[in-house]
Amino acid sequence: MPVETPATDTYREDLVSAGVVIKTEDLTKVYEMGAEQVHALSGVDLQIRKGEYVAIMGPSGSGKSTLMNLIGCLDSPSAGKYWLAGRLVSDLDDDELAYIRNKEIGFVFQTFNLLPRATALHNVELPLIYNGTPAEERIEKAKKALERVDLVDRMTHKPNELSGGQRQRVAIARALVNSPSIVLADEPTGNLDSKTGEEIMALFKNLHEQGNTIILVTHENDIAQHAHRIIYIRDGKVASDEAVIKS
Repeated sequence: MPVETPATDTYREDLVSAGVVIKTEDLTKVYEMGAEQVHALSGVDLQIRKGEYVAIMGPSGSGKSTLMNLIGCLDSPSAGKYWLAGRLVSDLDDDELAYIRNKEIGFVFQTFNLLPRATALHNVELPLIYNGTPAEERIEKAKKALERVDLVDRMTHKPNELSGGQRQRVAIARALVNSPSIVLADEPTGNLDSKTGEEIMALFKNLHEQGNTIILVTHENDIAQHAHRIIYIRDGKVASDEAVIKS
């Protein structure tokens, strides 16, 4: 369902004008585990601008996956505020979050999440099917997305006919097909050998140079070093936020 843009502070033109695609204020997430409360995030403040290439790091249980779920509109915070592309999305319901998620965010997962019986082209089309894009336009956009990842010659192949690296390229093309505000990649090289992983990271570098905003969630320092900024999460808080010095 389309989300209205009300003339209130739920939409911040100043963030859009400043090129800020993500802004969080005191973002908090508490899970109820029986009688116990688990504080997964304890007041995260961060800001990411359009065209940035950011890695989010942290040990297991640090809160980085929870932060990814909130940034990706897969979950809602317990407290705090989150603006995505100017909209206050922290107060939206599930249907509104689904709409924003489909429009503004392209996801790349460690496990690819491809339909096994569908062609590469059809897998890339999926977000456009969900938002009701007409078939002819849908196919054209999906082909262009596959071209961007150098895989248009494999568009009729199914996942079991593709290598691991090619499957991840299909997943990246699917993430790009809606021209989202951000590409959110969760351990995108986790299921790949090191050589193929480097090829995928070279692709992300190319996409960033073309103007895409990329947020990479990883526990591997050598993968994080491909980004231009690393946000380190520990115990549900931002422990450090530093630029990557390129040699």
